[in-house]
Amino acid sequence: MAIQFLSDEQRGRYGRFTGTPTPDTLARYFHLDTSDLDFIQGLRGEHNRLGFALMLGTARCLGTFLDQEADIPGRVLHTLSRQLDLPAAVTLGGYFASRQRERHLQLIRQRYGFSDFLDEGGTYFRLARWLYARCWSGEDRAVPLFEQAVEWLLARKVLLPGVTVLERFVGRVRDRAQRRLWRKLIEGLSTEQRRRIDAMFTENDPVTFSALEALRTVPTRRSPTEFVRHLDRLDAIRAFDLRPVAPRGVPPMVIERLARVARQGKPSAIVALQEPRRTATIAALFYTLEAAAQDDAAELAEALVVDLNNDAEASARDERSRNQRELDAAAILLRELTRMVLEDDGLPLDRWREALFERIPREDLDEAVQKIDAMAMPSDAKPYAQLRKRWRRAKRLFFQIATRVQTAAAPNGEPVREAVEYLKGVPNWTHAPMRDAPTAAIPKAWRPYVLDESERVVDPKAYVFSIIDAWRAAIKRRDVFTEPGARYGDPRRGLLEGAAWTSSLPLICRTLNRSLDADLEIEGLTRLLDTAYREVNSRIDTNPDLRIEKVDGKSQIIVTPLDKLEEPDSLKALRAEVARRMPRVDLPDVVLEIMGRTGFAKAFTHLSERHARVEDFATSLGAALVATGCNIGFAPMIQESIPALRRERLSWVRQNFIRADTLSAGGAILVAAHNALPLVAHWGAGDVASADGMRFLAPASAIHAGPNPKYFGQGRGLTWNNLLSNQFSGLNGLVVPGTLRDSLVLLALLLEQETELEPLEIMTDTASYSDAVFALFWLLGYQFSPRLADIG
Repeated sequence: MAIQFLSDEQRGRYGRFTGTPTPDTLARYFHLDTSDLDFIQGLRGEHNRLGFALMLGTARCLGTFLDQEADIPGRVLHTLSRQLDLPAAVTLGGYFASRQRERHLQLIRQRYGFSDFLDEGGTYFRLARWLYARCWSGEDRAVPLFEQAVEWLLARKVLLPGVTVLERFVGRVRDRAQRRLWRKLIEGLSTEQRRRIDAMFTENDPVTFSALEALRTVPTRRSPTEFVRHLDRLDAIRAFDLRPVAPRGVPPMVIERLARVARQGKPSAIVALQEPRRTATIAALFYTLEAAAQDDAAELAEALVVDLNNDAEASARDERSRNQRELDAAAILLRELTRMVLEDDGLPLDRWREALFERIPREDLDEAVQKIDAMAMPSDAKPYAQLRKRWRRAKRLFFQIATRVQTAAAPNGEPVREAVEYLKGVPNWTHAPMRDAPTAAIPKAWRPYVLDESERVVDPKAYVFSIIDAWRAAIKRRDVFTEPGARYGDPRRGLLEGAAWTSSLPLICRTLNRSLDADLEIEGLTRLLDTAYREVNSRIDTNPDLRIEKVDGKSQIIVTPLDKLEEPDSLKALRAEVARRMPRVDLPDVVLEIMGRTGFAKAFTHLSERHARVEDFATSLGAALVATGCNIGFAPMIQESIPALRRERLSWVRQNFIRADTLSAGGAILVAAHNALPLVAHWGAGDVASADGMRFLAPASAIHAGPNPKYFGQGRGLTWNNLLSNQFSGLNGLVVPGTLRDSLVLLALLLEQETELEPLEIMTDTASYSDAVFALFWLLGYQFSPRLADIG
């Protein structure tokens, strides 16, 4: 149990000013209303009046009574002195050591309703219950829980206890929630299932941990062979017959988070876990293992179907290019025929055909028509001729999908599900007539190839290809979904409706700080829009950078692009001076120095949440981070003469300490240290962030890659989306296939970032724009601010 999780810097900031308060902070916490002033003016002595006001303000702002004048920013004293009409010469003197201060603290408690953490009244129990609910719902990170506990106490006028008291309190609540989760997961197992999990860690048992290692392996290549191999793993998971039913009352997100540890953790790290956590971790894995494997199968199947269609379309384009001359010749011949019919008034009405054939032989026209029939296609036509050449590949692929991936369907996907079920019952797709096959799922573009005049299947192969196309579209929309599944599972799962939604609505609205009255919310948005519109309209005549012009008969707003700002000589000189002063050091030395200054090595705990107990751990961690982050391997970092840099030590550190959660926690410590620098406050307050993406070309075999000719040409690639604060610190990053619309991942970037900064306004480009994203950001209390493209 990790009871101590705060860094020294976080401890130092607890209940203290971390810099000069902003004007908003001063106005919120240190403003004295009429009632405050009337009471304070009744106190004797200017220093007593200033001291009382100061204690009241710090209790409101920090939740503590500061005990020395050195901890108080001058702007706070100036703000209070101005409101009390005190001369600048008034000082607190010996106020902090006086009995009068103790009487003031008691008065503040009585008059303003402040209480101590351990006072009778249930504060201790209510906070424990609130934190327990947060942990149980999935928020189990220690530092954010601590910060939320501080906010909870401040909002209820509870004076903060000592930092160690609150830290241990949060740690105990978190530990209780985790142990309850482990107990619940284990209670859902039968005796036989517990025995089989225990057997995984017994080397003499035939079912060892190596079997689990094979079952949790994910596909790594985009190929039919890898797909079949993964389906074999899926069958093995089902045959393993360790699929416990998830216990009721346990949030799926909590189970998934624990299962992710088992899927991604090194075997040695999982074996090292103590009971009951080890059994619970493996149980969580098996609660989700089949669903995760089905998701991987559906994702790879969708990619292979896309590849099949792309290959056929590319072949059709190549064939068309090869026959382009013949097609052009046929088109030119028919063009001449059309001109003769439309423009030649000399054609005799009674024998116009004979006259045409005298000029253009009928055999030439028939040949031209045949060429156009063979090569010309409508814009929505399917490359069926090229797909038929890939029949064996398509049949093998979709037969595996239909028979080995378990799916269900929403109402819109029922026709596709019925068609797939029909194909599962057909023993030989190549020779079966399929005249009685269900046809509701056939896409419109495929119907001319598949159906005859009576709307019955006339071409079985075309029918299979049409259902493949329909299945791909349905699985992408989740009209057809994996069952069980998570990413490709039922999108309706977990949605509230009826009485459940009605009973939950008040709590949801309170959590989001929204009114239950929809008309009231819409009225507020209407006023906001009207005010903004009128404000812009009132200045449009005097704004040289904004004008309205007629474009194609319609009024259009024109915004003048921003002019380039020339660099002043002072900036050039500063840049040169900074570059001259930069020390020339190796990257590992930089990592070690920053590690020493910030203490981010504390975030890298063992999977068991214990800190490393080896000498020179920081050296080993720095070397492992450089080797992993630079993708250079251990070889350049190894020095056998130094125990901390031996291969076995570096391998041990990477396997047990470098994980996604520890990297995220370490990054949060770096952002906090960066935020504490005085210079950073001149750049921004961290309340604004910018999101953008970088494109990377991926190998052809990569599964998680997507096409985009603009960025990747004929290949596929990935996009790394990054969230950057206005303090120039990276808050979060996320890799997505291809160029998935940024708007779909913006909220994930924002909500999953774990730093102390809380940006409220998100800047991005117009590629991230959508009405739904505007609405979601507003609903959650954020401002979505897309930048105009090409504005400068």
